[in-house]
Amino acid sequence: MSQKPFQFKQFKVHQDRCAMKIGTDGVLLGAWSSIEHDPQSILDIGTGTGIVALQLAQRSSAGTIDAIEIDEQAHEQCTHNFEYSSWADRLFCYHGSVQEFASEMEHKYDLIVSNPPFFKAPKGIDAQRERTSQERALARFTDILPLKHLIVCAAHLLSQKGVFSIILPYQEADSFIEIATQNKLFLSRICSIRGTKTSKIKRCMLEFSLHQSIHKTQELTIEISRHNYTQEYKNLVRDFYVKM
Repeated sequence: MSQKPFQFKQFKVHQDRCAMKIGTDGVLLGAWSSIEHDPQSILDIGTGTGIVALQLAQRSSAGTIDAIEIDEQAHEQCTHNFEYSSWADRLFCYHGSVQEFASEMEHKYDLIVSNPPFFKAPKGIDAQRERTSQERALARFTDILPLKHLIVCAAHLLSQKGVFSIILPYQEADSFIEIATQNKLFLSRICSIRGTKTSKIKRCMLEFSLHQSIHKTQELTIEISRHNYTQEYKNLVRDFYVKM
């Protein structure tokens, strides 16, 4: 893994101390999440490097942009990335679990985002594995943050006008929507993502609110061929990638 910071157009992300490096999922979520309702407070759950929160700081005028990260090393690196950005006065990273945060926090957020862990932990993890391998596994295991817990916490922390956005594997979408609906979070927008026109859908970005409505359906294809990106993808992320 590269130890170099990732340079975006308006900010830099150091990632050498984070198990999960900068990836397409986070950048897509940060670019796609709706700010049309002019959110004044934003929360990024499981922020990692802080990439999604930084994107939303660039895109929005929100005065409060909080993030939560349970891993100590990632929390410290996220805090560093926030402090050395142009929006340091608007960004803050809490160290702990979202369950603890939700139980203690009375503040409501107009936008909540999450690029959560989504792989279940295999049995018998070798305790002697390299530290980076263990952290990478922890960052992606749903055992650390069950999706139902995430939904309950998001519903509790969302303001009446608020929006909750998340990116998930395609196969997880239906069950997530069902659990969200049971907790009074209603689907308002869904974007299915495929690598190329002929490849299978691998990811879904989902948007929820506390109000029922007919949801909007979108589809996004990332590449025409290797490193030859579609215009719709370039339009979505051009404000962030230096070479886009």
